[in-house]
Amino acid sequence: MRFDLSKEFPLLTTKKVFLRGIIHELLWFLKGDVNIKYLVNNDVHIWDDWPYKEYKKKMDAREVPKLSQDKFISKIKEDNQFAKKWGELGPVYGRQWRRWPASDGREIDQLAWAIEKTKKYPDRKHVVVSAWNPEYVYEMAKPGTSMAIPPCHTMFNINVTNGKLSLLLYQRSADMFLGVPFNIASYSLLTMMLTQVCGYKVGEFVHMLGDTHLYGNHYEQAREQLTREPRQFPVMKINPDIKEIDGFSPEDFTLEGYDPHPPIKGEITVVGGFNEKDRKEFSFNKKS
Repeated sequence: MRFDLSKEFPLLTTKKVFLRGIIHELLWFLKGDVNIKYLVNNDVHIWDDWPYKEYKKKMDAREVPKLSQDKFISKIKEDNQFAKKWGELGPVYGRQWRRWPASDGREIDQLAWAIEKTKKYPDRKHVVVSAWNPEYVYEMAKPGTSMAIPPCHTMFNINVTNGKLSLLLYQRSADMFLGVPFNIASYSLLTMMLTQVCGYKVGEFVHMLGDTHLYGNHYEQAREQLTREPRQFPVMKINPDIKEIDGFSPEDFTLEGYDPHPPIKGEITVVGGFNEKDRKEFSFNKKS
């Protein structure tokens, strides 16, 4: 899919999309944060299910007090120590983008590097930022160090052609009802932010999907959505005074002309993970 960001902002219109959540999540990534407390404090709950899934395992084993998910999230918001222990998602997107752990102990800020390269050498085509780090994925990770969920949007490539900055995202796994509308808007916004920070004109957001799927608990919602006529995309305005990637705040984004159909609710499908048996088999095969 290709979206010309000089003309419009590709925010889905066949159902209202939670733009405030998209903005906060993107700023959370850019901060290098991997704890849901920032999101919870801003009433964004798109990542709640994964840390609660880990807490529930301990709860079912009677190792921690019983808490409903709502009570768990309230405690994340109110109790900093509890949030520090239970709000972590492992080394997900923000950590890999801004603090990639190198073998020599350094932490590499991929995004800062990408911005510097794009500013200085717009003709180069090697500017790639990866969230996929095998050391923290599935059986390849040490016990207790894996990400809450392996990155679905795995890497992006910045390209400057004829003075226009475009960004291509490769997404290995695409939840078409809930996730993809978020991903399109989030990476389009990131493209616009990078364009402004690097000093170019905005080009396209290009989206490649490895596997597209509709989860079984979204069938009825998707059928309803397909009955709706798409409307004109809106326009996104960004505060032109912000020239550093770490300088953006939610107030710097203004959406104009968004006229969507009403929202359609759907539950997040919490998937991912692996069996410990698989880890052992992987380790054995690796040695042999």
